[in-house]
Amino acid sequence: MSKVLDEADANALSALATAPPPSGNRKSHSHQLRTNTGTHFFKRHVKHHHHRKHSLDDATMNASAFYDYPEDQDDDPDFFPYTTIDDHQNQTHPYNTNINNNSNHSNSFQENHQMPEFSGTSGGSGFFKAPSRSAVHPGRPTALELRPHPLRETQVGRFIRTIACTETQLWAGQESGVRFWNIADAYEPGLGIGGRARRGDEDAAPFYESVNTPPTMCLMVDMGCKLVWSGHKDGKVRSWKMDQQIKDDVSFKESLSFQAYHRCSVLSMVTSSYGDIWTGSENGVIKVWPWESVEKSLLLSPEECHMAALLVERSCIDLKSQATVNGVCSISSSDVKYLLSDNVKSKVWAAGSLSFSLWDARTRELLKVYNVDGQIENRVDAPSEKDPSLDEEGSVKAGSKSRKEKQGGSFLQRSRNALIGAADAVRRVATKGTNAFAAEDAKKTEALLLAHDGMIWTGSSNGVLVQWDHNGTRLRDFHHHHCAVLCFCTYGPRIWVGYVSGMVQVIDLEGNLIAGWMAHNGPVIKMVVGSGSVFSLATHGGIRGWYISSPGPLDNILRPELGKREHMYNTLETVKLMVGTWNVGQGKPCQEALISWVGSQASDVDILVVGLQEVEMGAGFLAMSAAKETIGVEGSSNGQWWQDAIGKAMREGSSFERVGSRQLAGLLIAIWVRKSLRTHVGDLDVAAVACGLGRTFGNKGGVGLRLRVYDRIMCFVNCHLAAHLEAVNRRNADFDHIYKNITFGRSINNASGMARYLFLCCSLAFSTYLFWVLYYSFGLLWFLLILSASVSSTAEMLRPTNSVAINPDEGKPDLAEADMVIFCGDFNYRLFGITYDEARDFVSQRSFDWLRERDQLRAEMKAGKVFQGMREANIRFPPTYKFERGKPGLGGYDSGEKKRIPAWCDRILYRDNRSSPTSECSLACPVVASVWQYEACMDVIESDHKPVRCKFKVQISHVDRSIRRQEFGKIFMSNEKIRSIREELRCVPDTSLSTNKIVLQNQETRSLSITNTSNKEDAIFQILCEGLSAIKDGEEPEYRNRASFGFPRWLEVAPAIGIIKPGNTAEISIHHDDTHASEDDGGQQYWHGEDTRDKLVILSVVIRGSKSTETRSHQCHIRHCYSPKEQPVAHEPSTKGHSSKKHQSSHHRSSAKHNDKFNNHHRSRHEH
Repeated sequence: MSKVLDEADANALSALATAPPPSGNRKSHSHQLRTNTGTHFFKRHVKHHHHRKHSLDDATMNASAFYDYPEDQDDDPDFFPYTTIDDHQNQTHPYNTNINNNSNHSNSFQENHQMPEFSGTSGGSGFFKAPSRSAVHPGRPTALELRPHPLRETQVGRFIRTIACTETQLWAGQESGVRFWNIADAYEPGLGIGGRARRGDEDAAPFYESVNTPPTMCLMVDMGCKLVWSGHKDGKVRSWKMDQQIKDDVSFKESLSFQAYHRCSVLSMVTSSYGDIWTGSENGVIKVWPWESVEKSLLLSPEECHMAALLVERSCIDLKSQATVNGVCSISSSDVKYLLSDNVKSKVWAAGSLSFSLWDARTRELLKVYNVDGQIENRVDAPSEKDPSLDEEGSVKAGSKSRKEKQGGSFLQRSRNALIGAADAVRRVATKGTNAFAAEDAKKTEALLLAHDGMIWTGSSNGVLVQWDHNGTRLRDFHHHHCAVLCFCTYGPRIWVGYVSGMVQVIDLEGNLIAGWMAHNGPVIKMVVGSGSVFSLATHGGIRGWYISSPGPLDNILRPELGKREHMYNTLETVKLMVGTWNVGQGKPCQEALISWVGSQASDVDILVVGLQEVEMGAGFLAMSAAKETIGVEGSSNGQWWQDAIGKAMREGSSFERVGSRQLAGLLIAIWVRKSLRTHVGDLDVAAVACGLGRTFGNKGGVGLRLRVYDRIMCFVNCHLAAHLEAVNRRNADFDHIYKNITFGRSINNASGMARYLFLCCSLAFSTYLFWVLYYSFGLLWFLLILSASVSSTAEMLRPTNSVAINPDEGKPDLAEADMVIFCGDFNYRLFGITYDEARDFVSQRSFDWLRERDQLRAEMKAGKVFQGMREANIRFPPTYKFERGKPGLGGYDSGEKKRIPAWCDRILYRDNRSSPTSECSLACPVVASVWQYEACMDVIESDHKPVRCKFKVQISHVDRSIRRQEFGKIFMSNEKIRSIREELRCVPDTSLSTNKIVLQNQETRSLSITNTSNKEDAIFQILCEGLSAIKDGEEPEYRNRASFGFPRWLEVAPAIGIIKPGNTAEISIHHDDTHASEDDGGQQYWHGEDTRDKLVILSVVIRGSKSTETRSHQCHIRHCYSPKEQPVAHEPSTKGHSSKKHQSSHHRSSAKHNDKFNNHHRSRHEH
């Protein structure tokens, strides 16, 4: 037996102060307890509150009662004599003591003395093993924490949705505008709390924010114009200047903006190979904004912003309208979430959820519509390909037929179609989350990418990666992870894939997996490349930078070097938390009872978690609660009453703030946090698991809360397990079911449940009649069984499915990833091998050590069958079940007909990061907890259970992200080995061009050869248009760029991107085609009116290696010489890009004529 007597032991003696000294006869003690206590002495009324001191919890003891020193031991080590009671306090009123004084005395003792604990077995392996931690994550490359994970509460209205990167800046689109980081400042310390940054960004690298705008939906970088374009929820497109000098306290403003859509958002943006801006929106609407109009608007002054916007808006080309024939649109009406410019073949891909449309970037013609399986979808009516006269005649006939149908029997047909559509909609709602439509939903496109070898990659919601060619032909599928793909990026021969699980994988261009790691603890929603790094954005707003060669030798140097500096960025904090549990038996106590339970003990705690059971019961309530759970609604008026009452007892508002709660039928868990700690606590998630009838009803089960405290994950679970003495295996199974199936997410109360609610109402309307018949036909038992099966099946149909997919390790429970887990509740484990009278005698003798040996829970924990690896402080208070309501003291134990054996049903257990009891708090073991108070409030008589509370002192080790980022930068910039590796990565393969001057005639094609003269590394090339100008007699050319260095519309360069193997040569086709250079194609062309003048174009061939952080460029000057005699009358699309003998001979005849003039214009330019 332990030598320490806690407050509960001392207080229990106060209730026995009038009893005679104990003897060896256990029966006499039991009889004495039953006869010497009455029920009339205690009343619930407030005016009789002083009688509550008849309890076993609050009577004061002198100091000797708290310690069981060897020299003061009695002959019976399990029993302490009554003389340890402070007689002076009991002379006037033996049960009236000061709660605050008692609380302070107890706290001062317990804070310095950790209570002994009992630990369950089998906790060192499998799901129940504490997660491994370290100063530097050993399972992933070392990352730059540009923006550490902010608490969700701090990001309301400012969530970052997307990012884009240049070589010098990282831009982010957020709900309130845009922001950017200068990459040169990436290693600088954060601005800190109270600085320029708001809460949530205090540890982020210094950044600059724009003026407030509607939420940003997408970003696009335009290096040609040094602009970043953003699409917004209000339908506007805005531009922002790069590399501008901004003061720290000034929000920067937009440059050009125009209204792209009036009643919908700009969901996607891309710049085509010819500099046009393409935007996608809801309902399949795609618009093109010709560069010629955008360029003119950019040249206007800020005072002419209205005119500039109007100029762009009037030039809009609505591709969906152009793709509509006879009222039938050939493209899908689903939202255009992704746009991709195929610069290899000068095409644009538009992707909805389940279909694609392929467009010619130059002519803006629709080339192909196909679904995610690669099957062509032809929605255009067949007459569109026939003779126009036949089309007109057919349309007239169709129109007359339609009028006849409206007058005649078309009503039935239209009604039938409406019913089928409604049934399909209901079926989709009902089966969401089941296998009925899972196959279709799993094919949804979530990401789109152009690789450097010209292949197109798409990612699906089932984790499948699909490779396509430039014509939209599905080539190969790859499946490396079971979760949904959310984003792509590429650098050289590598493709980076971000998943909803937080996983990032690196694959090669053949689809082979190179590496993978958990990049974030949330979905990776965007990845971009810039300045030699890959930046990843998680859904919670955290941004990390990964070196382009990761994983590799550089990580093997960074990881140990950063680990050596742990002492510089490690911070220790101490948090005191209290957890309380109470089976309230559907009652509502007086305020004094709540003060006695939690209010009187809250003065020195930082976090309070309360778990209640049986807040509300009854078959009708349980059935309705189960039905509400299926549609995303939880809570009840009784649950709200309890939260308000406990908050009042704790002085909520002045000292504490209620953070959140979760209710499942009669189970309720809620949490309060002290205001001084609130800035370090957040990201609350909730969960519920039903274990009642059919695993559907919430009379048994668990509710949980998960939150971050100093960047460490803590989980609290309130359970109510199966009842009855013999149901040990059922209790074990309930715990196992809760532990493995509890999945945390945001609160389920939301408006999105309305559709499901309507479906449920329709189902229940029909089911009510059926159940009523069954009830009268077969009785209540069959009624409940069928109701359980019905609600269970409905719950399965309507239960969300995203929770499982987010789990990073397949089948691994959420609780297994938490740094600290606390279980509380009515576990219902009883005492075995003992009779009612024996149990009461042992309680009267304070023989808790012997009773603990008869505890079912301890026996099962020793056997490793339940609560594996969890700890509980030694119980030093009487059993908390079962009591008769209104009866105080130990005489209140059940004395009715059943005489239920007293038991410790109400318990609080925990698990922290320790792998052994001697582990100390560090970044490798970041959460270490100890119990310094574990007691029951025996004076509370409003339920058949006594409330229990447990106080923890928790040490938390966490990282100062700002300091660690500084140390990361110091290592990265000063370490000699890292410098050597970085220098090697700067190498660019040697390449050469076949010529740096090309002269083109009308409709002529020439070839440009790029040779990789390196023998070791692939060369990756990209061809850009650095400038174009019309030649004017006697004037120097004035070169201007198009958006994103796009080509002029009369010039075709293919391929403009590619990979050249060592020693190989790539042939680039340079073709002139001015067939569409007119106003007829939807926008005023730049060269219209100047077709008779020669034109000059500077092509820049940018070369980089497979892992190069540097680039090298060559220049090739293209001159088009106007020749009106060679201009063809008609042009067939099928012959685009192909030269002819006529074109070649034309070049030979005219090249000599213009050669001297060409050299004069470009004598000053040379290859660099």
